[in-house]
Amino acid sequence: MSRIGNKTVIIPAGVEITQDGSKITVKGPKGELTRVFPSEITMNMEGNEVTFTRPNDSKQNRTLHGTARANFNNMVVGVSEGFEKALELIGVGYRAQLQGQKLVLNVGYSHPVEFNMPEGITIEVPSNTQVVIKGANKEHVGELAANIRGVRPPEPYKGKGIRYVGEYVRRKEGKTGK
Repeated sequence: MSRIGNKTVIIPAGVEITQDGSKITVKGPKGELTRVFPSEITMNMEGNEVTFTRPNDSKQNRTLHGTARANFNNMVVGVSEGFEKALELIGVGYRAQLQGQKLVLNVGYSHPVEFNMPEGITIEVPSNTQVVIKGANKEHVGELAANIRGVRPPEPYKGKGIRYVGEYVRRKEGKTGK
């Protein structure tokens, strides 16, 4: 029994869904997302509710059932509300700034690190130590945030680095003298 796969997805007002075989397109106020779903899983639309069913209880179909429903739900939430990840830079002299379509990070290296803004994703810098990534596609937003964090992950001794807002970094004690 797939608890996630059996849940219904409620389609909010302003979101339009089109299906072409196993290819599903979701349009909304924040953008348009298209994804090819497994052909074994069938999508049933009744009014503003969508359910997913599988043909049998094989391990492969049980796995795809919950995944397909979760991916579809993320598409609906993305085009209606959007997704957001916030990062903070902690360290003396660490700062971020936006130069046109590029995010420029100064995080203790001898050179600035630049990130180009991908299509469908917006990057905001409310202060020079905060970066906010917004977009309709949850995978792309999370991947870009992880790549930015990977430039200088938080270290456990002083806590310096790039971390998600609210992320807990476990601190270690340094060396002790004789």
